[in-house]
This record gives sequence, C-alpha cells and structure tokens, in this order.
Amino acid sequence: MSGVVTQAVREQMAGASWIRRMFEAGIELKQKVGAENVFDFSLGNPDVPAPARTREVLLQIAEQAVKPLGLGYCPNAGRPATRAALARKLSQEQCTPVAASDVVVTCGAAGALTAFFRAVLEPGDEVIVPAPYFVEYGAYCGHFGGVLRPVQSRPPDFQIDVPALAAAIGPCTRVVLINSPNNPAGCIYAREALEALAQVLTAANAGRERPIFLVSDEPYRALAYDGAVVPPVLPLTPYTVVVGSFSKSLALAGERVGYLLVNPAMPDAKSLLDAVVMTNRTLGFVNAPVIGQALVEHLVDEQVDVTVYDARRREMARVLRAAGIRFALPQGAFYFFAEAPGGDDLACVKRLLEQNILAVPGRGFGCPGYFRLSFTVPIQTITASADAFVRAMRS
Repeated sequence: MSGVVTQAVREQMAGASWIRRMFEAGIELKQKVGAENVFDFSLGNPDVPAPARTREVLLQIAEQAVKPLGLGYCPNAGRPATRAALARKLSQEQCTPVAASDVVVTCGAAGALTAFFRAVLEPGDEVIVPAPYFVEYGAYCGHFGGVLRPVQSRPPDFQIDVPALAAAIGPCTRVVLINSPNNPAGCIYAREALEALAQVLTAANAGRERPIFLVSDEPYRALAYDGAVVPPVLPLTPYTVVVGSFSKSLALAGERVGYLLVNPAMPDAKSLLDAVVMTNRTLGFVNAPVIGQALVEHLVDEQVDVTVYDARRREMARVLRAAGIRFALPQGAFYFFAEAPGGDDLACVKRLLEQNILAVPGRGFGCPGYFRLSFTVPIQTITASADAFVRAMRS
C-alpha cells in the first residue's frame, strides 16, 4: 500500500536504492555460486583494523564502565575531554586555532549533517553539491524541506567547476556542500578551486540576511595517497562548517562518532553551535556513544594503516587498465569511479554482474555514465577479479 509511508520518503528510498540493490544481488549471488567466487566491490565498509592501541584503551574504558555513571549520559555536545582533544587535532588540520566550545561531538558525520540541516534549513532552501556526491545527501536535507541541487563537476578527475557552482547560486541557496576526498570519485578538491569558491560565497553573502554556508564533509580526510594534502577550508570564509567522523580513520564505523566544527570567525557562531546541540538532542541522537567518544579522545592522533588501502588502490588500477577500463586514479578515500564503456552505466554494471562482479552505477551518485568500485576488500580478491573484468569488457 503506497499510503503507508510519505511520498517524500518513497522518493528517497527510490533514489538511494542502487547500493541496496547491489547488496541484495550480492547476497543472492554468493548463495548461488559461493562467496569465494564473487568479487564484491559494492560497499564502502572500512575493513582495515583499528590501531593496535585500541585494545589497550578499551580495557581502560572497561575499568571505568563499572563505576557509577561510567556509561551514563554525557553533555549533548559531547564529553569535555573528547571535545578538547578534537579541538587540538582540528586546529592542526584546519590551520586555524579552535576551542573545545567550537566543536560538537555527533553520531557520525551523517548525524552532524542532519543536525546542522535541521538547525539552518527552511522549507525550499537549496543545498548545492558538486556531482558526483554521496547518495544520501538529498535525504539528509530533504527531511527538513531542503532541496538538493547538484552541479556537475569536471570529468575525468571531477574537480569542482567553480563557475558552474557560482551560476547555480540563487535567492534560495542556503548551503554549498563539498566532500573531499570525495565519495565516489576519490578526488581531492584543489586548494585554488576552493579559494575561488570561497571568493564567490563571500561576494554572494555581502548584504545577505541569511548567509550561505560552506560545509565541508571530511570523513575520508585521513585517507590520502602519494603525498596528497587535503586543503583546510576553515580559513577560507567565515561561514564555514566542517564535519567528519572516525569511521574510516580509526575503523570505528560501528561506534558512530563524528563531529561538527563551526568557524570561530563566523558572526554569531555561538547561536549556531547552541542550535546544533539542541537539534542533536531533539532528533533523538541525544549524545554520541560514550565508548566511541572515549576511544576518540585517546586515539585522535592515530589512524589505520593507510598503506593497506594504497596497495589495493594500485592493484585495482592495474586490473582495470588491463581490462581497458578508463578512470582517474583516486587521490583519496577507497573508491574508483570508472567510465562505463559506451556511456551506459546500467548496462555496464549488468555485464559485470554476469561475471560475478558487484559494482554500483554512477547514476546512484548523480553521475550517469560511470560506475563505482570500492576497494575495501582483500587485495587477493582484487587480483582474482582480473579475468572477470576482461571478460565483462569483451562481452
């Protein structure tokens, strides 16, 4: 019955279904031919182990857990010690001094974005995003009447098209949302492009009653290769917000710990922070998991072994080149966003599936004509898939 759920949620379910469809197809395929014969590159599930010291920290947390309120409520904005550790780390990453009071600890980067959108969006407000983009952005803002407005980036490396983004800004624009390193493209947005975008936003905000925010979604910041540097965005414009998580950098995806950082130079920054603390509570998050917060406090300066991901990246590049598949080598994250031969991403993904390869069509990320492959799998799986890719491209 179509009346069971709202039209808006039905539309969100349809738009976000590509990854789910491939996941379900993978379950069926593995039952049919055996999991060892399936090359599943569909999900970005970070599988490199957490830093070795995680065990030691967890034992310390266990000692505290049996004390009164050891695992009880904490302030909605996060544990003070965790916020202080994050402020120190983020000051280094963003090349800008920030205080613990500038940071809210959230239920992952997704929780940070959702709480932020609830605090700043009115129905009809637009969120501009470079395409390709993470598929659930539309749902995050759509829950509160926001409208996602994609702007195509420049292939093959998908650097942002600043003139196109500038042209998309209008009276309903409330947020420009960027994601670097990017899911699914794996690109890192160039410093020069970000500076140019900031100039556009500064000009657009002059005399504007409701400012346009530049929001940088950075859960993959720690996963950068070949000496690439993820540029800081906080110094670019006062109306900047940075969100991130430790799902990838510390392999704590299940603990759901992220953060929202408000530029201390923003006029009335405290009002925005207070609003996000409230929406973080009233949306039902209440506070980020305290075990995860304690882990982040003690491990914030560590990260997973990125060389494992890098070795897989290089092997995947070799396999794809041997199959004649064109792509831009990812600078960060753990995805390839490759060209679909002939331009039909659905037909390409179908051919791959016939060879037991699971990929996600690019239209699921707002960019038809490409397909995404995640290399969060053992390197042996990537190597073993080489012949299947060749067969798929020849079919």
